[in-house]
Amino acid sequence: MAQTPLDYAAAGVDYTKIDPLKILAQKAASATAVNLGGHGVTEIPASRGESAYVMDIGGTLIASITECLGTKALVADAVRPITGKTHYDAIAQDTIAMAVNDLITVGATPLSVHAYWSAGGSEWFADEQRMRDLVSGWQKACDVCKVSWGGGETPALAGVVEAGRIDLAASSVGVIPSRDRLTLGDKMQDGDAIVLLASSGIHANGVSLARKLVERLPEGYATKLSDGRCYGEALLDPTTLYVPVTEALFAAGVTPHYSANITGHGWRKIMRHPGSFTYRIHTLPDVPPVLSFMQQHAGIDDREAYGSLNMGAGFAFYVAAEQAEEVARIANGLGIKAWVAGRVEAGPKQVVIEPLNLTYAADELHLRA
Repeated sequence: MAQTPLDYAAAGVDYTKIDPLKILAQKAASATAVNLGGHGVTEIPASRGESAYVMDIGGTLIASITECLGTKALVADAVRPITGKTHYDAIAQDTIAMAVNDLITVGATPLSVHAYWSAGGSEWFADEQRMRDLVSGWQKACDVCKVSWGGGETPALAGVVEAGRIDLAASSVGVIPSRDRLTLGDKMQDGDAIVLLASSGIHANGVSLARKLVERLPEGYATKLSDGRCYGEALLDPTTLYVPVTEALFAAGVTPHYSANITGHGWRKIMRHPGSFTYRIHTLPDVPPVLSFMQQHAGIDDREAYGSLNMGAGFAFYVAAEQAEEVARIANGLGIKAWVAGRVEAGPKQVVIEPLNLTYAADELHLRA
């Protein structure tokens, strides 16, 4: 008997329930902007609902963001007996990537990162190898992004966090050197090109689905993929850090008209811009084996897969058509595969993935108040 398709909602993540809270919070948060006036600070209103919040402090634009890793630490803990590695160096990079990859969408250069490591008890910190891997991975990711690790918080929260577990999160602050580099989408127009950057695998979104799938696999995380790797180890490939690409673009005089970090909501995130545009995709990436495996064994169709997972694309730039090939060349030169994937058209807000005959409408992405 065929198994019921295992979609993202069945794994415990239902955006139809989560997104209303986000919208409610955005409305309340927006009302607090008046509090900045007494400090001689103003917000950039257009940054509301974007991946990072921007304030003008005496002419200097500061962007900030807070993000959490999610449930990927649970995968690392489960895979450790199989590989003999803690994998906490990799998920440290994941955690930082969740923050800085959002921060750069508004044109910011990340400057600092702060850590939030909340454990289910003091005993979690007694595992020396795990702690060394977490610290070394965190420092290495900071060095790749050329940011300062400013500090953080390491609470032991027995009764709040499950015993033997840890919740990892990061905040990041960056500077936008000039108004010309502020990328909030006001310059995006009909005819712009869409350049996609490759993902390294699942990154840190869709992990709840990946974990739920293990229940259907006789060998669990040890199940082999088509490339010979085990499922659990492939899930722990760290999220790509895209900061070097944006910094190289700015150094080359290229400022994207808009950017999007392809995380939760999958390829629906491509239409994050508040305007009414059609995003027509003509060229798809190779799908990482771990994501192909998930789609096959979870029994989900392309609509669910591309609507929830990154399926090989981790970041999107929207640039003037004449700059598209240069953007792809710069990224490829840094070892991050990139390609001109489509174009922006005036029209109804939707993503059209032509090779798969898929269309996602505006009401399938609820990110703004």
